[in-house]
Amino acid sequence: MTHPTVAIIMAVLNEEKHIAQAIDRLLAQDYPGQTTIVIAVGPSHDRTAEIVNGISALHANVLMVENPSGKTPSGLNAAIAATDAEVIVRVDGHALVPNDYVSRGVQTLESTGADNVGGIMAAEGESSYQHAVAAAMTSRFGVGGAAFHIGGEEGPALTVYLGCFRRSALDRVGGFDETMIRAQDWEMNYRIRATGGVVWFTPTMLVKYRPRSSAKALAKQYFGYGTWRREVARRYPDTVSLRYLAAPVMVLGLVVGLIFLALGMALGNLTLLILGIIPIGTYLLAVVFASLLSGDRKSIVRLLAVFPTMHISWGCGYLLGRARA
Repeated sequence: MTHPTVAIIMAVLNEEKHIAQAIDRLLAQDYPGQTTIVIAVGPSHDRTAEIVNGISALHANVLMVENPSGKTPSGLNAAIAATDAEVIVRVDGHALVPNDYVSRGVQTLESTGADNVGGIMAAEGESSYQHAVAAAMTSRFGVGGAAFHIGGEEGPALTVYLGCFRRSALDRVGGFDETMIRAQDWEMNYRIRATGGVVWFTPTMLVKYRPRSSAKALAKQYFGYGTWRREVARRYPDTVSLRYLAAPVMVLGLVVGLIFLALGMALGNLTLLILGIIPIGTYLLAVVFASLLSGDRKSIVRLLAVFPTMHISWGCGYLLGRARA
């Protein structure tokens, strides 16, 4: 039995803390075929390049390439261009992949005939705050019903986490769109599907993901998600769905509710007060209910803040953010 050649690619910037552990996971893969690890390093302000260079000197199959812009899609394209492997496996600097990850990806490509396969983004926290964020990121109320967040049955999907791609599919669609600073995976998978390819979800490919460790970092992350999701909607109007409109509609509802509350209090108008309380109270009750269902005793209180941070940041990003390449 022949095994296709594989390139595991990663675009990193200021990853001194995690990069060595991430590469160790890749070096430990049990895939029996030829594997190359290509790390595209942006202009970091820490020892990331030094660490990758040191590992590359010890392992002939680890290659570092430069990514002058520091942007993820350009780094991924640079890594792809540095190899002629038949299968391209994308991994992130914060992702902890199991040692059978590549084997499962290649096996699923071959058994399904898909162009890209991927699995579950299994958020797992270390600190108490990360633990709460992880609970939110794996709940329907927190992130919707995407299988790569909450799990589900194997089958065709709109998108998957990271991805194990056929090189021919990437060549067919021209690689990652370098103007998509965020949501480049979703946009890439859209083009693969639009050109007749299949994107396949399998729960057997589970990747541990470390969530953001502070409210500020989480808000920034989700504001970016909302901003770039609107850009996807602008470019591809047919992708707009109720799921992606839920957060911005919720934000607008809260704003309207606050306006009615303020007017009701100023004018002493009971009707306006009730109109203001309804959207705000409904959302707050939903947050409390979801927190009780999603968290354990240690995370319930934090979830009361984590859910609104994610939802409001995402919604504000969608409504107010400006996508800039």
